[in-house]
Amino acid sequence: MADYLLVIGDREALGWLLSEQRMAFPDTRRAEVRALAPGDGLFLYTTRGCFKNPTRDRGRVIAEGTAGEAVHTLDEPPEFGGRTYPVGCAVEFRTATPWPDGVELGPLVDRLTAFAGAERAWSIRLRRPLLTLPGADADLLRGRLAGLGPRPLPEVLPHYARWWRAGQW
Repeated sequence: MADYLLVIGDREALGWLLSEQRMAFPDTRRAEVRALAPGDGLFLYTTRGCFKNPTRDRGRVIAEGTAGEAVHTLDEPPEFGGRTYPVGCAVEFRTATPWPDGVELGPLVDRLTAFAGAERAWSIRLRRPLLTLPGADADLLRGRLAGLGPRPLPEVLPHYARWWRAGQW
């Protein structure tokens, strides 16, 4: 089993992901997307710009879950921000931190092997949908996330899903 940081930079896509328990990708060119397998761990990371206010918001890990199946072509690809996402998989997230809580990634970068050598340009590594996490990195994030006391997803979903649901009416 592998662990990944699942990078989400759009609040509408975040709402869809958590509500539908599915993830979609633009393509399978990235090795991480092709390699994602059932049971792999996913740490859900929302970027600073995810909620449209990067000066207020911080990039945070808000949930831990798993991939439910291998990535495959979707029968009904979702569209976010005018872009279609034709491949994806089922995911499972049962808990999440209430907004705006979460494990802020920036202060931990120096301790995460996945960002070794990136120094001040570490955020460039987040310009992909998945970032492979070494075991020690996953353990660190898991411990920090558990310390925040994630809530059952139904308790926090209304905030995270409100922009996606708004577009569904």
